[in-house]
Amino acid sequence: MADVEIGVGKSGRRAYGFDDIAIVPSRRTRDPEDISLAWEIDAYRFELPLLASAMDSVVSPATAIAIGRLGGLGVINLEGLWTRYDDPEPVLAELAGLDNAAAAARMRELYQVPIRPELIGKRIGEIRDAGVVTAASLTPQRTQRLHRAVIEAGVDLFVIQGTVVSAEHVSSRSEPLNLKKFIAELDVPVIVGGCATYQAALHLMRTGAAGLLVGVGSCQAGTTRGVIGVGVPMATAIADAAGARRDYLDESGGRYVHVIADGAMRTGGDIAKAIACGADAVMLGSPLARAAEAPGRGYAWGMTAGHPDLPRGTRLRMPAAGSLREILLGPASVDDGTVNLFGGLAMSMAMTGYSTLKEFQKVEVMVAPALQTEGKALQRAQRVGMGG
Repeated sequence: MADVEIGVGKSGRRAYGFDDIAIVPSRRTRDPEDISLAWEIDAYRFELPLLASAMDSVVSPATAIAIGRLGGLGVINLEGLWTRYDDPEPVLAELAGLDNAAAAARMRELYQVPIRPELIGKRIGEIRDAGVVTAASLTPQRTQRLHRAVIEAGVDLFVIQGTVVSAEHVSSRSEPLNLKKFIAELDVPVIVGGCATYQAALHLMRTGAAGLLVGVGSCQAGTTRGVIGVGVPMATAIADAAGARRDYLDESGGRYVHVIADGAMRTGGDIAKAIACGADAVMLGSPLARAAEAPGRGYAWGMTAGHPDLPRGTRLRMPAAGSLREILLGPASVDDGTVNLFGGLAMSMAMTGYSTLKEFQKVEVMVAPALQTEGKALQRAQRVGMGG
């Protein structure tokens, strides 16, 4: 792709977000009842290509179990409130009663309480005992210290997640986590991320990861782009990672690494575009915070919102839009695509004639930046119509 000149001394690639592309109908359509949304990673099969993000406002042991029973995978944050407090419910209720300024200050206090390894085992055990697949998340900084508690608890999928995770971290102060060595020594599959470029994705695939989280600075509740200026539009990030997956498949002699889109997805159409760009599954956070069962009680905030020195997340008001089942599988009571998310994906596949996710990755897409302008004009018209 040709670079665009930013100025005499700087050029850069043109990149695209979901609003800049559209899925193109093909010559064939298909009955929605003949669509399969199932995907597999390692030994595990899921009926929905969904990971629920490791956000305290989205995934509790109870919601992880509910998501598992609906066909997805809930990832619990092992550095969050659930591993710092015996009973986080009063803490979550307190936060729900605070305004944003007070909540931001209180979060920094609440997340300074030490993580308790015994609670790691307890939370994973609660999910495992319900008979669903367990997944839990640590940042690279805490993985070496806490991973034994995670493995001993019987986790099925281990997620190593940060704003940006690289296969080549350099530090003059401490010995960084050697991802390739670490993954090779584990008996469970590992998902790592985030990353957002071809080279970063390829290097992470070479560590032995089973899946990659793709997306940096795109989360609805995240402020990474504003705080540190780092971010890549999601459609391009996913397509780059899918290209790395294709090349690594040849390089490794057939080893397939799953690409999981993480961020910037609000509607079923966004999810469909993520799969169309090459994702095998999606990780959702804020859209699931609108479920009546969500532990955030009508709010969403990310993993970095409570950072003591440089918070990179805001707390978003997310009024309930339905039950978790309705958010994922319908029926929808609104027409904006934020409810029945995977019904939207299935309908997109049916309208373009594809029956599986792997096939749908081959669908034609079109660069259509005018859609963004049209969408903003429609939003303005709606606000005017409502007196806004």
